[in-house]
Amino acid sequence: MVSLGPGPGANPYASEAYLHQLLSKAINAGARDVHLKVGQPPGARVRGSIVYFRVDKIRPEDTEAVARHLIKDPALRADLTAFNEYDTSYAASGIGRFRVNVYRQRGTLAVVMRAIPFDVPRLDGLGVPDAVRELAERERGLVLCVGAAGNGKSTTLAAMIAHMNEHLSRHVVTIEDPIEYLHTDGRCSISQREIGIDTDSFADALRAALRQDPDVIQVGEIRDAITMEIALKAAETGHLVLSTLHTPDVARTVNRVVALTQGDPEDIRERLGDVLQGVLAQRLLPRADAKGVVLASELLVATGSVRESIKRPVGNPPLKELMESGQGMYGMQTFEMSIKQLLRDGLVDREVARAAIGF
Repeated sequence: MVSLGPGPGANPYASEAYLHQLLSKAINAGARDVHLKVGQPPGARVRGSIVYFRVDKIRPEDTEAVARHLIKDPALRADLTAFNEYDTSYAASGIGRFRVNVYRQRGTLAVVMRAIPFDVPRLDGLGVPDAVRELAERERGLVLCVGAAGNGKSTTLAAMIAHMNEHLSRHVVTIEDPIEYLHTDGRCSISQREIGIDTDSFADALRAALRQDPDVIQVGEIRDAITMEIALKAAETGHLVLSTLHTPDVARTVNRVVALTQGDPEDIRERLGDVLQGVLAQRLLPRADAKGVVLASELLVATGSVRESIKRPVGNPPLKELMESGQGMYGMQTFEMSIKQLLRDGLVDREVARAAIGF
């Protein structure tokens, strides 16, 4: 349980200062997410578990008051019945930045706020394979970071942009929903566009980006066939495109791209095989010392053999076999290889490893 001082008046959540007090307590306790839902006290995810503040249960008017602090659109702020879910970002001075989702459940509003560090992460602090740096330095093609929600995909993309910003001279356009990490121009010129504020949709922003002289385009998430098609075209026309998909591993990512893109599957495989540079699949696992989580990852680098296997899977080695054999020369690895190494290093315990890969 996390303690929280009393709020002023009948509805403490009407005060933004009270919200900041709640967020500050959660961050100081090591929380990654803050949950506000009617019928329970405020909750925070700390080291993987939800803990609750020692305050009264939240009422409908409480989450409505919080929503009005968070929602940027004046029309939606005035009429909270006009939406069912709403994504945004929020900054609390001296506390941190948050990725926010306001959503409706059982007819009432709920809020989840994910803490985003002010400092942009570095690749060497995330535990990603060394070959990811090389992918960030590619001049063109498609790089995908995949995994379930909450497994650090956006953080890895931000770290790849930071790596470019330190080492390369490029124009980078990011398209995000919402903007999470704030980049400061270094060697790169970085333009960050937020859905709903700077542009209407990923597809519209991606089309426009092609006329903004970019070297690199980061698409926060590929959600539909239109966005996938434009991302492929951007990669085909000489840009480096970074994006995410909600797929669990490398093999299913390739199948998802083929299924998502309109057209003949054989043609899509041909195009994907030509432009793909790499796929990084991520999974966060509990640390053996109970001090947070550690990254397990699967990495595919697009070698000649990989491209042939994507284009013509029948008659060519499966991607898993190519990842296993491509570790030494190309830095590839499977989830099984990654998790076994984490186990040898003492970063995860055997039960976690067994549950993750079944050995």
